Amino acid sequence: MSSVVDIRAGQAAHIRPLFDRLAAKAPDYNLTSAEQRIAKIKRLMATVLKYRKEIYETGRLERGLTPPDMDGELVMLKFEAEFIERNLASWMKPKQADGPSLMTLGKKCYMHYEAKGMVLTLPSWNAPYVIGLLPTLGAIAAGNAVMLKPSELAPHSSALLAKIVQEALPDGDVTVVEGGIEVAQALLACPFHHIFYIGNNTVGRIVMKAAADHFASVTLEMGGKNPSIIDKSADIEDAALKTSWGRMCNAGQACIAPDYILAHESIIQKFTDSLVKEITAMYNPDGKGFDKNPEFPRIINARHFERIKGLVEDARAKGAKIVMGGEYNAELRYIAPTVVTNVTEDMKIMQEEIFGPVIVVKPWKNRDEVIKEIRGRDKPLALYVFAKDQEAWEFFRNNTTSGSTVLNHNVVQSGTNPYISFGGVNSSGIGRMVGHATFLECSNQRAVMEEGPALMDPRDFFPPLTDKYKKQLTQMIEGKPLAPAMVKLISGVVNFMGKFKR
Repeated sequence: MSSVVDIRAGQAAHIRPLFDRLAAKAPDYNLTSAEQRIAKIKRLMATVLKYRKEIYETGRLERGLTPPDMDGELVMLKFEAEFIERNLASWMKPKQADGPSLMTLGKKCYMHYEAKGMVLTLPSWNAPYVIGLLPTLGAIAAGNAVMLKPSELAPHSSALLAKIVQEALPDGDVTVVEGGIEVAQALLACPFHHIFYIGNNTVGRIVMKAAADHFASVTLEMGGKNPSIIDKSADIEDAALKTSWGRMCNAGQACIAPDYILAHESIIQKFTDSLVKEITAMYNPDGKGFDKNPEFPRIINARHFERIKGLVEDARAKGAKIVMGGEYNAELRYIAPTVVTNVTEDMKIMQEEIFGPVIVVKPWKNRDEVIKEIRGRDKPLALYVFAKDQEAWEFFRNNTTSGSTVLNHNVVQSGTNPYISFGGVNSSGIGRMVGHATFLECSNQRAVMEEGPALMDPRDFFPPLTDKYKKQLTQMIEGKPLAPAMVKLISGVVNFMGKFKR
């Protein structure tokens, strides 16, 4: 079976037979060893790096990115693969229960990790290689069969992903399906066991509803309006420098980019001035214009260009101040770095995720205003705090909720440390990815108990219940609990005696 299928509109009926053929092979993948799974991951990564120049070209065509931009994505993917390779054998081993229990004396209790079976990956277009392949690596590591549908909004990347997977894994244990909405709908109609979706929560709801039809588990990462709090104790220049990069990298088309700034009123002017200065220094250092800089990215397509432009123009028409930017070139899909102040809640820019090179700066006077602002919106995927005051940092951390939070930096927490899982909370996401977390998302953690030698006559525990058994139950309920050390000692004696009974 080929690992690539290009299914265009009107041909989505081919999806279910394709699914069924792969599903028939899925149980065999569950029986593979760590070495066999690692071999697949190594072949896939070697092929990705083989096509590095072609990956550069897709990034340039779709988002106006430079080779270093694309290398940043590939580094995350490479480190993830290497982390899996180092740790997979230990992840796959059954995990013994942490401690003995009086209820299970003499029994062997452990968690056994088995593949869920069929995994569907639906990545977004804004970082198609790392977003598409990172959950795929975890699914392979857990012994699953995988179907991957890249976003049709990044057609060059989609085609290259299909080519890479076909070359690396020609047997089809990871199958790439290209196509648009009709294909996605046909895939969601199939009885997958787990679904990864990275994108917006409008589509996330559709995915979750489709998953419910088959009781499939889901991992959803869906972004949102991420706040960045600038405390009066912050290093203003440092905050402005890092925020400029965090908002403008990938032209703001990043799920964890700061969406709006809440700056203390005593430093908001200084911060805004510094923000404009740093954005200019990064992307217009020679004064020739942001649009002349080949390192400033472009918007993915005309529809998103018009959407972002509409948010800025709606704000402008309703009285917002455009401190910087507000220029566009539709032919080049170019939107200038834009800083907006004097916003109100009736503006669309404060109601929708911007997902572009535009950032809003709002003042605050007291901390309660900040908490009220953030709690009044959906829980964000990311939240940032710039502060030197430890008490202020702890206050903002403890009184807000987000999928991830960073102190004195931004956009550095996703995929950079495989020991830290990544994901959202409620409307910004469900489940976790990266490292061991992805392996667990793709695994059924099967509780296993193996009966040991009989310590008592089993009939003592079954009807008709004896007075002795009833008394034991009463003692366990009304008596003081045994110290863990005593339970451990008793368990050790029982296990030792059991060896002779076996």
